[in-house]
Amino acid sequence: MALTSPPIHDIATFVAVAQHASFTRAAEQLETGKSNVGKAVQRLEQRLGTKLFQRTTRAVRLTEDGETYLEAARVALEGLSEAEIALAARREQPAGRVRIDAPVGLGGLFIPTLSEIRGKYPLVTIELSLTDRQSDAVGEGWDIVVRIGSLPSEGEITVRKLCDLRLGLYASPAYLAAREPIASIRDLLVQEAIIFRAGSGRLRPWTIFEGPHTSEVSPNASIVVSDGRSMIDAAKNGLGIAQIFDRVAHPNVLSGELVKVLPEVDVDGPPVHALIPLGRRMPPKTRVVLDHIADVLKAPLQEQSP
Repeated sequence: MALTSPPIHDIATFVAVAQHASFTRAAEQLETGKSNVGKAVQRLEQRLGTKLFQRTTRAVRLTEDGETYLEAARVALEGLSEAEIALAARREQPAGRVRIDAPVGLGGLFIPTLSEIRGKYPLVTIELSLTDRQSDAVGEGWDIVVRIGSLPSEGEITVRKLCDLRLGLYASPAYLAAREPIASIRDLLVQEAIIFRAGSGRLRPWTIFEGPHTSEVSPNASIVVSDGRSMIDAAKNGLGIAQIFDRVAHPNVLSGELVKVLPEVDVDGPPVHALIPLGRRMPPKTRVVLDHIADVLKAPLQEQSP
């Protein structure tokens, strides 16, 4: 019959008695009664089928078998202690894979900054999926889902607001140079328009500020796209005017590849949130990545160079 492993408590008690050569001092170290120490050693001896200590009224000494077992017990306890320290350090030091799902346009803002996370936290690995479909934060196993606009109603997630967006109209310098100047909303109606098709299949109209109110304009589409990256590329390549979130368009404005059209018609866009599966405690790896994403999205937009 195979010998079962003794409880760790009994092994630790045995080591304490061996170190102090005293049941009394071992009990003091372990903050328990002397009788409990004696019972733990007795259980261990019965399990092993041998005496581990020679006990007299004046001294407690290890037997030969006790000395053999002590060496193995110390190695085992030290190994467990090192493992606990390593696990504790891992809990405090960000480490492991963080799975992020984000819209194509916004996610493109993260990629140039991911080296900063890797530089600070080399044990963190990032898995990034860029898609404009609505992902299930819980069911699909994501650590962080970045979502623009409406939020799910289920109660298994925690939500953190990352930033607010504005919507503006943008086109390439080449497109604008080839046409009459755009001076009013009326001029927009005769332009080539790049229109976004939402996941629901609906074509998204332009929302513009007109007078004291906002209104929707449905221009004739020259091209329809279904992801944010394609919208940027289409606008940069002169296919028309696109309504784009300010933070997504901004790097292309700074590079001179896009120009804002009629800034006075810009409107407030939807907020951006991060969805995190609900748990007792957010792992450090997830927290540092989430904080980084929030910092990227909240950073003030730079002014364009003259």
